[in-house]
Amino acid sequence: MDITVNGINVFVIILITFLTSAILIPFIKDIAIHINALDVPNKRKIHKKPMPRLGGLAIFLSFLVGYMFFAPITTQMISILIGSFLIILLGIIDDINPLKPTTKLWGQLLVAFILVFFGKIYITELSIFGWNIDLDIWAYPLSMFIIIGCINSINLIDGLDGLAAGSSVIYFITIAIISILLGRINDLGFVLCIIMIGSTLGFIPYNFNPASIFMGDTGSMFLGFMISVIALLGFKTATFTSFIIPILILFIPILDVLLAILRRLIKGESIGKPDKEHLHHQLLARTSSVKKTVIIIYIINILFSFISVLYAIGHTDIAIILYILLMVIVLIFILKTDILYKHKKHLH
Repeated sequence: MDITVNGINVFVIILITFLTSAILIPFIKDIAIHINALDVPNKRKIHKKPMPRLGGLAIFLSFLVGYMFFAPITTQMISILIGSFLIILLGIIDDINPLKPTTKLWGQLLVAFILVFFGKIYITELSIFGWNIDLDIWAYPLSMFIIIGCINSINLIDGLDGLAAGSSVIYFITIAIISILLGRINDLGFVLCIIMIGSTLGFIPYNFNPASIFMGDTGSMFLGFMISVIALLGFKTATFTSFIIPILILFIPILDVLLAILRRLIKGESIGKPDKEHLHHQLLARTSSVKKTVIIIYIINILFSFISVLYAIGHTDIAIILYILLMVIVLIFILKTDILYKHKKHLH
């Protein structure tokens, strides 16, 4: 398959960014240990020994290599670079000495502001079932909400070895496939997907269970940021059909965020308070295996991605039926878990 970006085959770009990321990881690991950027175990963590955290820095540096050689220099791209530098800086500080959730949120707001107002990366209108909705001034807060939502969705699911990185790769591959099928390989979003596929894949061998390094907030926030960028670039003027595609692909992370907020509200706790009741924790309690749990979530993500591809190429009726079936299965599982509230244990 001869699909090229600036005359270079996409598989060559993926290979170069993959190797860059994979080669950098051992050096980043040493740096993380040297500056004490370690994830220390506690009752909320799965791992048993302190783990270096800055793996996301290798993904980012590999992305920079991909940008320098393969991406166009535009105002949009400059805004993405500025935003990514800031999100990485915020992540590194947090990985060395954890910040308050409100401090991180202010940093994310600044990044979203730069992307939307300087880069002009935002949704301008929605078309739902034949009705055109001009978002007007609401385009800005909605787009900023999407950016912050994506950043925190990936941040929250980064609780098991390989989960956030693998889920992100599935997203990037899916958008790349949709771009190819729709003839949009010259779009910036497609170029970024190809660069991010290689950059993130290079990290996974070190991060899959048993992991030797974590991506930390440096990585999870950067991946969430890039996911939001690609979503907004691809659906700048969005029909409801196209707007829902990223939501379909990110169904599990988005659902996990919504359930976490609801769970904490039910308990009367701060919505920023961390816990050990996420979807992946519930699944882990049943499988007793990190690998099995992560692979199951990968499969669910791939199924949602497959449905989104069907949706994108026009098989909407089949896609809706499959989506509802899959969603019902996921919701039935959720109702059987303690994800929202503790079920009473029956004594025999």
